[in-house]
Amino acid sequence: MARKISSVVLIGGGQAAAQAAQSLRMSGYDGKLSLVGDEPVLPYQRPPLSKAFMKGELAEERLYFKPAAWYENNKIDTLLSQRVLGIDRSAQRIRLEHGGDLPYDALIIATGARPRPLPVTGADLSGVHALRSLSDVERIRPQMISGRKMVIIGAGYIGLEAAAVARQFGLDVTVLEMADRVLARVTSPVISEFYTRLHHARGVDIRLGARLAGLRGSRGRVTQAVLDTGESIDADIVLVGIGILPNTELAAAAGLQCANGILVDEDARTSDPCIFAAGDCTVRPIIPYGRTGRLESVHNAIEQGKLAAAAIMGTDRPRVDCPWFWSDQFDIKLQIAGLSTGHDDIVLRGEMSTCRFSAFYFKTGHLIAVDAINSPADFLASKKLILNQARPSKVELADTAVPIRDILGKMTVQG
Repeated sequence: MARKISSVVLIGGGQAAAQAAQSLRMSGYDGKLSLVGDEPVLPYQRPPLSKAFMKGELAEERLYFKPAAWYENNKIDTLLSQRVLGIDRSAQRIRLEHGGDLPYDALIIATGARPRPLPVTGADLSGVHALRSLSDVERIRPQMISGRKMVIIGAGYIGLEAAAVARQFGLDVTVLEMADRVLARVTSPVISEFYTRLHHARGVDIRLGARLAGLRGSRGRVTQAVLDTGESIDADIVLVGIGILPNTELAAAAGLQCANGILVDEDARTSDPCIFAAGDCTVRPIIPYGRTGRLESVHNAIEQGKLAAAAIMGTDRPRVDCPWFWSDQFDIKLQIAGLSTGHDDIVLRGEMSTCRFSAFYFKTGHLIAVDAINSPADFLASKKLILNQARPSKVELADTAVPIRDILGKMTVQG
C-alpha cells in the first residue's frame, strides 16, 4: 500500500490471522499490531482437533501457533474473548463488544467459519455436538467411553476422522450420510469406495443415502437418531459434521462485497482497499484453475495471510501454491494436491489393497489433482506438476517401476 501504515488490526484467532501477524513482523512492520479473537485462547491449529488432539496424542499447548511470549516479544496486542460488533469504514475503526474501539490503517478480517446447524428437531439436546473449536473437543472427549454409541451425521473429513478416533476408543459408531458415497464433495468415487471399505473393516457402520428425520431424547439428553424411514438408532453421543458456513456477517454489515464468502482479489484485498480478508471466510481467485471459490484448508489460510501482509507492506506478492489438503483416518494419511472437479480421466498408481497408492486426475491431458494414500512422494511431485500445468505420461504414472521423481524431471510445461 502506498500510504504510511502505522496501525494494523487482525480480526480472528485462527491460522490466517496468526500467519498474517507473523508475516507482517518478519517483513519489518514495526507499527501497532492488534489481534482480536472471540475465543479465550491464543490462535491455534484446528485440523488436529478431530485427529491427534481428540485422541489425546497432542497436548493443548502444541496446538498454539506461537506461545504467549512470542506475542509479547513481537509487541502484538492480543484481545481475547472479545467480539467485534462493527466496522466503521469511513472512520477506519472497529467497535468492540466490551467497550471501546480500535483504529486501523489496514484491517485483516480472518473470521473463519462456523459449523452448519443441523436442521432437525432435537438438535439442541444435550449430547449433540459440533466439532470446530478447542472447547468442542473438551466437551466431547470425556464422553468418548468404550461401549458407548456414537452417531455421526455427515461423512466428510470431520465425520470420518472422528469416527476413526471413536472406534479406536472402543465406541460403537454409526455414520449417516445423505449422499450416495462418503467424501462426495471432495474426492472421486474411487477414493470414496476405499474409505468406505476401510471404515467397514474397522467396525464403523456407514449408512449411505440416509436421511435424518430428527433426534429423540430423554430428560433433555439425546438417546436416538431417527431416519426418515422410521428406523431409530440408539445414540449416547451425536456428532454433527455437515459442513461449515463462512462468517461474513461483519464484512457484509460494513458493506464489503460478499457472495458465499468475502470476495477478495489475488492480494486478499476486499472491495475496500484498506481491508483484507483471509482464510475460510473468503472467496478468492484459485490459481491455476482460472476460477474463484472458497478453499477450506490450512494451505489457504497460510497463503492468504502472507498475501495480505505483503500487500500491506507493498512488497512482492508471495508465490502461490496449488491447493492442498490432508486427512488422517486410522493409520491412513490422505494428501490431496489440486482440485479434481471436472476431471475426465483417472490414473491409479499402486494397488489399493496395499493401502499405498495414488489417484491422478486429468482434464484434457493436464494433471489437475492427485489423491495420495500413504504416498507422500506422489503428493509432493504432483504439486509441482499441477502448478506447471504439466501433461505427464499416463502410462508412466501407472507404472510404479518408474520413479515419480523421474516423471517430475521429464514434465512438459504448456505455454
